[in-house]
Amino acid sequence: MREDACVAADAASFGSVGDYQELVDEISELLGAPATLENRDFELIAFGAYDSEGDLDPSALDPVRTRSILTRRSTATVRAWFEGFGITRATGPVRIPPTPEAGVYRGRICLPVRHRGVVLGYVWLLDYDPGPTDAQLTAAMQVTGRIGALLADEAQAGAGLGRELRAVLTAESGWQRDSAVMELRTALGTRADAPHTVVCIAPWPSADPEQAPSPRTVPHATALCTVPWGTAGQSLAVLVRLRSTDVAAPALTAASRLLKEAEGTRSGGGRAAAGVGEPRGGLAELGTVWQEASAAARAALAEPRFGPVAEWRGIGPYRLLTALPAEATHDPAVAPLLSPAHQDLARTAEVYLDRAGQAGRAAAELGIHRQTLYYRLSRVEQLTGLDLDDGEDRLLLHMALKRSRL
Repeated sequence: MREDACVAADAASFGSVGDYQELVDEISELLGAPATLENRDFELIAFGAYDSEGDLDPSALDPVRTRSILTRRSTATVRAWFEGFGITRATGPVRIPPTPEAGVYRGRICLPVRHRGVVLGYVWLLDYDPGPTDAQLTAAMQVTGRIGALLADEAQAGAGLGRELRAVLTAESGWQRDSAVMELRTALGTRADAPHTVVCIAPWPSADPEQAPSPRTVPHATALCTVPWGTAGQSLAVLVRLRSTDVAAPALTAASRLLKEAEGTRSGGGRAAAGVGEPRGGLAELGTVWQEASAAARAALAEPRFGPVAEWRGIGPYRLLTALPAEATHDPAVAPLLSPAHQDLARTAEVYLDRAGQAGRAAAELGIHRQTLYYRLSRVEQLTGLDLDDGEDRLLLHMALKRSRL
């Protein structure tokens, strides 16, 4: 069982991966061919390993099905191609012919998975000769109805956990947050006592909860929700359960997976980044962990060297800089240096301070002569009124330059 499946399998409020696997295996037995279950976003849920002991040759798998199994999802191009056969509207089996130029070397039979008229996924199998009978397909469609009910229950449970998580992360500290944590703890049951951390993906392309990924499709995710990000836009918060507070690898895996999704759905360019808060035991400090994750994402956006996935423990001085109020962005003394007209001077001062005031290293990094460096630094002092030989003035300038990018 895949590691993301292991996490989802013991979620009491969700249909377990084992349940889906049993139903897919049942369909494989009914139709005499290996079946694959995907959700409506073409993300893999389970696949059958039925042994036909006959004419079906496992080596005949085409690139589309192989990629779906290995990467757990299909490309947007493949999705659009299959949807062109009307599978989103179909209420019964749909036969799709082989199309070698599209990488589909074997014909397909698609069984839409619906619940109360809404398509929630698809069961796929490779077509074969003579193929399943109408009676076999009718029996298989009855099984897809049971799959649809499980997917609907899971979606409802996941949405509920997402609402509870959002309430915790957006509540004011004090009794409001304590109350929200208690509600989330109740919803999670025994899972609430496990070590957790929070991942922040920012900015997230959509505020629509319906477009947030399902926790089951994200490795190690327990709950997901959108949270306002800055003055405009949204971020995605992910509650990640860990085996130990000493090992954050599951959170890094979830963050990387979601960043790819964010980048794949963004329009108009721009960059997304992820932040990971410090792991904690239980949920009591979830609000603080979210602040850490959000700060780490901001640091990764400001300083690409931290990203694309930044951990709170690894962002150094940005742990303090991200906590400063917005009005501290432009210190009065440093404000003139931050104007567009003085970008080169600001860059020179920052590199010089990053290199601990070592003129040779700073000049080499900037690609300028030392005398040019000294001239620019004197201009910085004139603009700001700060003395770069004074430790506190240097600290103020360094902090203000770093903070300006946040």
